[in-house]
Amino acid sequence: MTMNNETMNNEQNPKNQNPNFQQPNHPTTQPPNNLVERYYDFSTSNEWSRLDRHRTEFALTLRALKDFLPHAPANILDCGGGPGRYAIELTKQGYAVTLFDLSAINLSFARTQAYSAGVAVSAYEHGTATDLSRFADESFEVVLLLGPLYHLFAPEERLKCLQEAHRVLKKGGVLFASFVTQYAALRYFAKEVPEWILQYPKEIEAFWKTGVFPPVRNDGTEFLAYFCPPAEVKPLIESANFKVQTVLACEGVVSMIDEKLNALEGELWEAWVDLNYRLAPDPSLHGACEHLLCVAHK
Repeated sequence: MTMNNETMNNEQNPKNQNPNFQQPNHPTTQPPNNLVERYYDFSTSNEWSRLDRHRTEFALTLRALKDFLPHAPANILDCGGGPGRYAIELTKQGYAVTLFDLSAINLSFARTQAYSAGVAVSAYEHGTATDLSRFADESFEVVLLLGPLYHLFAPEERLKCLQEAHRVLKKGGVLFASFVTQYAALRYFAKEVPEWILQYPKEIEAFWKTGVFPPVRNDGTEFLAYFCPPAEVKPLIESANFKVQTVLACEGVVSMIDEKLNALEGELWEAWVDLNYRLAPDPSLHGACEHLLCVAHK
């Protein structure tokens, strides 16, 4: 689950919005799960291939996983793992991965991809990240939240998600939690539709205060998300009794300027991955990337 330039292009472009749209009184009201589920039902194949088109994010996340994961085999809950890109990759490395997602179509797609890759993901579970009650306390050495926190508008819902992750983690277990940054949306508008701020001043003002673009439609075709201020990440994770190890800018220095890098291979590609991974912990980059990855321990 994730936000990217293509998502913004499809769902937040003002050309696709209702010109009579009015800001609601409570813009941070949690959207129904079925709208988020439908969005991913509609975009499963695009979500799978997105990380081929935005390779730096995928490469840096895999590098962080390599550096902070316990040795295989270990039990991993990939909570909100979508169509299974990380679940399948980690299964190839010998981990026992439970793929848990809100979208049943994502899970079905993941089964097909795992079969094609010749791997057996340990389990597929359908549900919401704020309710992991089917899993016993301290069931996993690792929990991945590489998307669910995008779609939880209210602070108490984000905290509940993290508390559930904390509960199912074993003592000393590792959490990987990703966020889409508040600045990413604004940078996209500056790059692609700079007229947006004059055409929709009320929406931009509300967004700046809440981190949320309220839904215009109710058909599941919109990317409904909370765009998180970078300074909020560490305190939020710590409020769920985790100890933060690092926060990384998933695109390094190439957020939204990665077109030529995506075509690279071999030594030159690896050199850019190495450079971006070295720079990723720098807080000065955290407001200029699209995604942040927080690594923490219980």
